[in-house]
Amino acid sequence: MFVRALRERDFTTVFAMAHDVGISFNRIAEACALKAERVSQIARGTTSVTALTTVERIAGGLRIPGALLGLAAQPWEDTAVLSTESDHGESPMKRRNLLRGALAAGLTAPALAALTAARIHVDQTLSPDTPQDLADLEAAAESYGYGYHGQAPTRVLADLVTDFTTLRPLLAVPQPAPVRARLCRTAGQMAGMTAIVLHDLGSRREARAWFATAARAAAESGDDQLRAWLLAREAMVPLNYGAPRAAAGLADQARRSAGTRPTAAATLAAAVAARAYALNHQSEQARAALTAADALMNRLPESERSDTWLTYGEQKHHVHLSHAFTTLGDTRRARESQQRALELSAPTSTMTRTLLQIDAAACAHHDGDSDEACHRTVATLTSLPGAYRTGLVHRRALDLYEAIPTEHHHERAVRELWDILAA
Repeated sequence: MFVRALRERDFTTVFAMAHDVGISFNRIAEACALKAERVSQIARGTTSVTALTTVERIAGGLRIPGALLGLAAQPWEDTAVLSTESDHGESPMKRRNLLRGALAAGLTAPALAALTAARIHVDQTLSPDTPQDLADLEAAAESYGYGYHGQAPTRVLADLVTDFTTLRPLLAVPQPAPVRARLCRTAGQMAGMTAIVLHDLGSRREARAWFATAARAAAESGDDQLRAWLLAREAMVPLNYGAPRAAAGLADQARRSAGTRPTAAATLAAAVAARAYALNHQSEQARAALTAADALMNRLPESERSDTWLTYGEQKHHVHLSHAFTTLGDTRRARESQQRALELSAPTSTMTRTLLQIDAAACAHHDGDSDEACHRTVATLTSLPGAYRTGLVHRRALDLYEAIPTEHHHERAVRELWDILAA
C-alpha cells in the first residue's frame, strides 16, 4: 500500500502511514521544508500535492528514492542506505546495519520502501571476463539457502537484500553470455529467498513483487529448474493465505516447467500441489500428487537432497506431507510425517518446528479433541519469540481457530486461543 501510494503520489496515504509509525507531522514538515499545518491538511486529504518542486522536496526530506515517485535519482541517493556505488556510497556493513535498524520494528512503511528500492534497482538492470564478486555472491546465495539458523527473519531479510543490491553494478555492464546467465541465476535465487522471508513475515504483496523480479531473472538465466522452483515457492503464498485454487494453478505451472525428471523443483512442485488440492477439497487429486511427490523423492539425486531452501531434503518433504495429510484428515499419516520431520529438524529451526506443532494440534481437532488442539497451539505460540509470532505462524494458528465450529467459540480453551491471536 505504501509503495503504491508513492507511485501514485498519494501523499495523504504517505504522510498518514509515516505518522502511524511514529513520525510526527512537525518532523515531516521540518524535513520537507513545509508548514506543519499543510502537512496535517495533506494527511487528512483536505489538500493535495501537485507542484513538482513540492514532490521533490518531500522526496528529499523523507529520503524517498526518486524511482518510487517517477523522478530522476535524487542527489542524496548515491549515499543512500541501499546504494551500491562503491565510489560514493556507504560501506556494505553500514548499509546492512542501517537496513537492520529500519527492519527492527518489523515491516513498517519506511522499511518496505527501502526493500522495494533495493529490488527495483536490480530489477531495472535485468533487461537488456567473470567478475571477481560473482563467486562470492553465488556462495552467499548458497549460504542463505540454509534458512534462518535461529536468526530473526527480519535480520536475515536485511542481510539478503544488502547482498542482492551488490548484483546491480555487475548486471549493468556487458558480460559474456555464460557469466550473464550465472549473474541472473544468482539474482533469481536471492530475490526468491527474499520473497520467502517476506512470505513468512506475512507480507504477501511484497513477496509477490519479489517473486516477479526473481522470475525475470530466472527467464534471463535460461534455467527452467530455477523457474519451476520459483513458481512452486510462489504457490505457497496463496496456499498459506487462503487461496488454494490460485496455489494449485501456480503449482501446476511449476510441475510443467520442471518436467518429469526427479529434481528438487519437480518434487517440491508436486508436494505443494498436493497441499493446494487438499485445501481445495480435491482429495483424489491431492493423493495423486502425494504419490507423485513420493515417487520423485525416492529417485531424487543425493546432490539435491540437502536441507536448504534451494534443494529438497527428507525433512522438507515430511513438512509438506504433514500439512497435506492433516488437511485431508489422515491424522495417522500426518503424525508419522510430523514425527519424522521433527527428528530431522535442527533445534534452531524455530519456524519449521512451530508449524509442525500447529499441524499436530490440528490433528487433535480432526480427531475430535478441540480443547487439546487449542491448548497445544496456545502453548506453542506463547513459547515463541515475538519475531516469529506473526505472518505464516499466525495464519496457520488462525486456520485452526476458524476450523472450530462457531458454536464452540465461547468455550474457554477456544477463547484463550482467540485472545492470543488477537493480541
